[in-house]
Amino acid sequence: MRGSRPRVAVVGHVEWVLFASVDHVPRAGEVLHAHSPFEEPAGGGAVAAVQLVRLAGRAMLFTALGEDDPGRRSLDRLEELGVDVREAARDAPTRRAVTLIDKRGERTITTLGARLAPRGEDQLPWKQFEGMDAVYFTAGDLLALQAARAARVLVASPRADQALGHGVHLDALVLSEEDAIERREASRALREAELVVLTEGERGGSYQLRNGESGRWAPAELPGAPVDSYGCGDSFAAGLTYGLGAGMDVARALAVAARCGATCLAGRGPYQRQLSGPVG
Repeated sequence: MRGSRPRVAVVGHVEWVLFASVDHVPRAGEVLHAHSPFEEPAGGGAVAAVQLVRLAGRAMLFTALGEDDPGRRSLDRLEELGVDVREAARDAPTRRAVTLIDKRGERTITTLGARLAPRGEDQLPWKQFEGMDAVYFTAGDLLALQAARAARVLVASPRADQALGHGVHLDALVLSEEDAIERREASRALREAELVVLTEGERGGSYQLRNGESGRWAPAELPGAPVDSYGCGDSFAAGLTYGLGAGMDVARALAVAARCGATCLAGRGPYQRQLSGPVG
C-alpha cells in the first residue's frame, strides 16, 4: 500500500444519538439540567466509518436502518460526512440513544430500542469486499462476517458477538480492558484472532500476537483539553484498521490508532475532531 491510501469499509450499526452536557451523571431520584444538546448519527459503525473517511479519503458502511425519520436523518448526515452508506431497510425503529457528557469529559450512554445490524442475506453489495484492503466489523451476522473475510485485513469488535466464534479468521480483535461485556464476548473469538488489542484509555494499552509476541503502547499526546470521550474507542479501532490495511506493522498501526482516539477526545461529539490523513 505504499504511495496510496487503503480501500476500507465498516460493517456495523448506527444509532441516532442525543448528546447533552451535565455537571455530573444524575443520581437516583435527582432532577438535573442538561445543556448544549445536539443530535448526530453515531454508534460503532457510524463513528468508525467517518474516521476511516478522514484517514483514507473514502469508506463504505454496510448497515441496517429503520424506515423512519431517525433512519433517514442518519443516512443524510452520514453521506454529508462523506460515508458511502449501503443500508438494508428494516421494519423496525432505528435505535436511539441519549449520551450525557460530564465535566470530566466522560460519557454515559442509555440506548433505546434494539440494535439494527446488517445480515448476509440482505441485498447489499457484499462482493465489494473482494479487493478491499481492510474491513472493520462491529455488528452483523455470521454470513456478513464471512463476506467481510474476503478483505485482505479483517478487524472485529467483540460487539459483533454472535457472529464470532465460528471459525472465521480475524487479523485483529480490539476491545476495552475496562469493559466487562466486551471482555466476556471476546472470549469466544480469542483463538480466531492473530492479534488481540486491549485498550486502557489514558494508560495506552497492550497487545498479544498469536505467535506469543506481546507488548504495550503509550497513549498519544492529546491535541487539546479532554472534552468528550464518546467515540474514542471506535475512532481507535478505525485507526487500527486503517494502519493494518495500509500495510503498517503492529506498532505503527497502534500508534495511528492511539492518535485517532486522542484526537476524538479533544472534540465535542464523535465528529468535531477526528484525525485526518493520510498518516504514517
